[in-house]
Amino acid sequence: MPLSLFSPLPQPLLHSFSSTKSTASRIRATPSRLRLSVVKATSSDKESSGNVPEDDPSFNPFGFVTDNPSSRSAIQLPETPAEDGNVGQMLYRTEDKGREFGSTIRSGKLRWFVRETGSKESRRGTVVFLHGAPTQSFSYRTVMSEMSEAGFHCYAPDWIGFGFSDKPQPGYGFNYTEKEYHEAFDKLLDTLEIKSPFFLVVQGFLVGSYGLTWALKNPSKVEKLAILNTPLTVSSPVPGLFKQLRIPLFGEFTCQNAILAERFIEGGSPYVLKNEKADVYRLPYLSSGGPGFALLETAKKINFGDTLSQIANGFSSGSWDKPTLLAWGMADKYLSQSIAEEFEKQNPQNVKLRLIEGAGHLPQEDWPEKVVAALRSFF
Repeated sequence: MPLSLFSPLPQPLLHSFSSTKSTASRIRATPSRLRLSVVKATSSDKESSGNVPEDDPSFNPFGFVTDNPSSRSAIQLPETPAEDGNVGQMLYRTEDKGREFGSTIRSGKLRWFVRETGSKESRRGTVVFLHGAPTQSFSYRTVMSEMSEAGFHCYAPDWIGFGFSDKPQPGYGFNYTEKEYHEAFDKLLDTLEIKSPFFLVVQGFLVGSYGLTWALKNPSKVEKLAILNTPLTVSSPVPGLFKQLRIPLFGEFTCQNAILAERFIEGGSPYVLKNEKADVYRLPYLSSGGPGFALLETAKKINFGDTLSQIANGFSSGSWDKPTLLAWGMADKYLSQSIAEEFEKQNPQNVKLRLIEGAGHLPQEDWPEKVVAALRSFF
């Protein structure tokens, strides 16, 4: 007999509940004795109960997480959860990772996390590396190390709202607009005493685009510009993540996904991140809700059409005369090679394209050795 929400329970069912009450009342669960175990059904059980086999790809209750191999450790339930299966313990496992070459530097009212390799006396000049969203300067760690060995002095800050830098609440000193990002970056350059002109390397969406618009407004401070995979033309597509973030309510939910950064990286790459790397990219989003809301505000405030028009027009012939390198990952699943080729055609005298085979959206993460080779020969 079908049951409705307000139907009384049948007597046999009531009896089955009451018969277990006395047993349940005798169970005393304590944290030290609590255990989780996985019961695997036998083939006969599966056939008799109608359960879907475990190896059936359609059966995946945690599919939103476990379809990303590098993220599985974030949700696996161990036998004793109190030991290493909760968010607090994941933070303990990862809190010291990802800070290579870095320190916190106060610039005005904001604290930036800045990585630095080499020294001010480096003979070949200063290079500033700017990351895109939703990543962090950690992606440049290997490139920076090798570039300093080649004689360069390197800086790579985490943009405000990203990585280990400050993440102010919108409306309280920082609103995540293009103008504010530019002003904060100018102050940081003064704090670091970076003398102009310097070499600039830019990659990625949102804040990566702001790195390019900053260069357009400050050409005298840039000696040479290297662009890794970044939206450059008005036809550059906007990834689904940033579209989702702009949807009311759904954006607020999406921005709190602790693994969104690593999923975004892998979504644009032919490779899967190792766990130790994925730990660093997820750490800021595990630590608090601040990074997610900072990303949300940045995605909401940017005008993609206007920003891409600035970039396309600003770097065209007659507008930009600085030597510019496009070091482009050919396997980028967000931005195709044709975008780089179209951008080069707009200013062939000053823009040179160098394709990086085997690298995706983050060439500096996928194949840093090839990025270093391209930068060294260009700078």
